[in-house]
Amino acid sequence: MTTVTTKPGLAPRLTALTKIVELGGGRLDAKLHSEAGTVLQQAGERLKLSSDHTVVALAGGTGSGKSSLFNAVSGLELSPTGVRRPTTARTHACVWGLEGAGPLLDWLQIQWRHRFARASALDKGESQLHGLILLDLPDHDSIRALTDTEADRLIGLADLVVWVLDPQKYADASTHRRYVTELAGHDAVTVFALNQSDRLAPEELAELVIDLNDLLRREGVEHPTVVPTSTVSGRGIDSLKSVIAAAVSRRRAAMQKLEADLDRLQSRLAQSMPVGSALSAPASVDEARRLGLTDALCDAVGVPAVGEAMENIYAERSDQWVGWPYPRWIARLRPDPLKSLRLEDIADEVRGIATGSVSAQSAEVNNAVQALADGLTAGMHPVWRTAVHKAARSRAGKLPEALTKDLTEVAPQLDRVPGWWRVLKVWQYLLVVAFVLGLAWLAVGLLAPGQAPGGMELLGDTAALPWVGLMMASVLGLGALSGIASRNFVELGASKERERLEREMRRRVSAVAETTVVEPVEQELGRHHAFYTALRGLSG
Repeated sequence: MTTVTTKPGLAPRLTALTKIVELGGGRLDAKLHSEAGTVLQQAGERLKLSSDHTVVALAGGTGSGKSSLFNAVSGLELSPTGVRRPTTARTHACVWGLEGAGPLLDWLQIQWRHRFARASALDKGESQLHGLILLDLPDHDSIRALTDTEADRLIGLADLVVWVLDPQKYADASTHRRYVTELAGHDAVTVFALNQSDRLAPEELAELVIDLNDLLRREGVEHPTVVPTSTVSGRGIDSLKSVIAAAVSRRRAAMQKLEADLDRLQSRLAQSMPVGSALSAPASVDEARRLGLTDALCDAVGVPAVGEAMENIYAERSDQWVGWPYPRWIARLRPDPLKSLRLEDIADEVRGIATGSVSAQSAEVNNAVQALADGLTAGMHPVWRTAVHKAARSRAGKLPEALTKDLTEVAPQLDRVPGWWRVLKVWQYLLVVAFVLGLAWLAVGLLAPGQAPGGMELLGDTAALPWVGLMMASVLGLGALSGIASRNFVELGASKERERLEREMRRRVSAVAETTVVEPVEQELGRHHAFYTALRGLSG
């Protein structure tokens, strides 16, 4: 068997068709997808078989004289003819050059008893037909369902089809609607034999040939090949042989048939899913849309609310540790505003904000996912748009639960006390003690001057009292300043803590969105781009 030499571009087109079949499942119309798979399978099988043989099928309706024409071309009485119709119940094959044709005949499913080989003695003068496998098909309009199906199958597998038409039924709708129109574009591998021409006068035959040509052009056969034939007078038999011999000698009919099949399929695919601007659609989710999705989900789960609540509570709680004690003690005489914040339950409250918002705002989560899919699918074919939306929602049901779980893990620990708060509290209470000692000094100096216990004469020295008062004022000022400074540091720390919390929550929201929404969407976008790239490649 010789190596098959394909037309430049045929191999890439078949590769493109492979991708279309692989990616088109559930996207293409089921019938069209099945047809694409059949074309791909038949092309692959045909390319593996003998390239030295050309399969020519004689097809036609009942009474067209197809079997008689088969015998006339082969020069032997191989196929039965007669008045009873249909006469040909099984496909007969005549092979010019049997060597290497076996696997091809097996693929065509020709029974052994219906295979005939031209003997070398009979082939004298017909070397141009060497490599021909001529098939006499059952009538395509047979009342026998079995033969009808076999005719359809072999018409699709043959490298070249010769339609045998008779003068009375040459415009038969069952032939033209069912086959000729469907095979438009197969001009190079389709021949029309107007048989039984001996029944017509020369003028009638010429008029009929013109009418048949016009009819075929209207049905999409741009350059029809019409050969008038007669098995009675022998008219046109040699012409038909020459047409067949030309196809056999070129060894191109099989490739032309595949190319025509691909052209027809590509046309139908283009009508079903035109490439147009499809390749301008995004093949992945860009960074701006990722950020938009993260922003929308953060709003949906209340990340800003959690951060703001944490910052406010952090600042208020710091007053227990770093606020100047005297104003705080005085404030206790009034209703405590901090009790309204229920600080003892604040950690649970903040966790409730972080987790409760997810379920409460599930509609916003869905809206965020929907908005992402809408932005990516603008201008897409409805089938692919639906597929992208479905991909976006494929794991979205797990999104609220995943967000709840992750955000609960990063809920702020509001009972955590920074070390510098403790140090500052010790410092402030030292100032409180110093102020109390100053008060005691003033009390002793003013109420019992000179009467201090032994060894503590300084306490009763009235000359030291102004210095004691200055010291007490300094302690109060230092305490107030440290309170103000610490408050500023607390607010700064609360702001940083809020930023840290929101950053971490946003990171987790982004990670959850990536796995539950972005990944499946990108898979579908990649499939869409690869499909249309292959569809463009199919056009050659």
